[in-house]
Amino acid sequence: MATVTSFSEARLAASSVDAADPEWDVGDLERIVPLGRRNNNRMPRGLGKSLGPAALLTLWWLSTRYGLISEDLFPGPATLWATLLDMIASGELAEALLLSLQRVVIGFGFGFVVGVSLAVLSGLLRIGEDLINAPMQMARTLPWAGLVPLLIIWLGIDETPKITLVAFAVTFPLYINTFAGIRNVDKTLVEAARTLSFGRAALIFQVILPGALPNLLVGLRYSLGSAWLALVFAETVNAQGGLGYLITHAREVYRVDIIILCLIIYALLGLCADLVVRLLERVLLRWRQNFDGA
Repeated sequence: MATVTSFSEARLAASSVDAADPEWDVGDLERIVPLGRRNNNRMPRGLGKSLGPAALLTLWWLSTRYGLISEDLFPGPATLWATLLDMIASGELAEALLLSLQRVVIGFGFGFVVGVSLAVLSGLLRIGEDLINAPMQMARTLPWAGLVPLLIIWLGIDETPKITLVAFAVTFPLYINTFAGIRNVDKTLVEAARTLSFGRAALIFQVILPGALPNLLVGLRYSLGSAWLALVFAETVNAQGGLGYLITHAREVYRVDIIILCLIIYALLGLCADLVVRLLERVLLRWRQNFDGA
């Protein structure tokens, strides 16, 4: 039997065959398969994504192995691996990592609540936009790394300025993207909801906020990256622990291997945070069909 290539042809074939043969079954139609998916013999996605890091690691190892890069300036993978094992055995890395994670989680929590709350108020209410949006747009241009000395003067040298700096860095990506998501919700959907007699609460929680969710997740991704960047600055100034403290101490004793190792750990933590957001996007945005590359 010939393959049906379109929905209209399927309806035409069904009507003509049904008229000619009362015993014809819809199951006789062949399932339409997109052309690009018929013979998919490409490399698995997981393996393909690992090619870039593997190539970079190989190039790094070869460069240090054959003296193209000095081990004193940029230690090779073997040296960093030995340093990692030593720091794990001594418990120094676990203690610093736990303290840094604690600072990021607390600071991110405060920044998330403040950023999203202000964006919702500013996005839903015109009076909220008039009162909130202009000050937020001005404050977001401040160099948050330059606020460290001021925060130390205001809040001291304990955990408070570090957490505050992380919260400050997290707030603005969330605010900007969530506000844009609320204001970019299709007005036709809002009018349709009002026509269906949706109350204000139902309109907000069933139409506006779900429509703004993709932008909020984009802001979440940016804010997580900003949180780790802010933590680097916060922990390298008057810190008594954490990964940034290890970097500062290693600089004083000229331990380039520890500095690079801590920076790699920062990068891996940021990557893990990005993967968490991607997982949330797959779960929360299953209704949205996006182009995923050719």
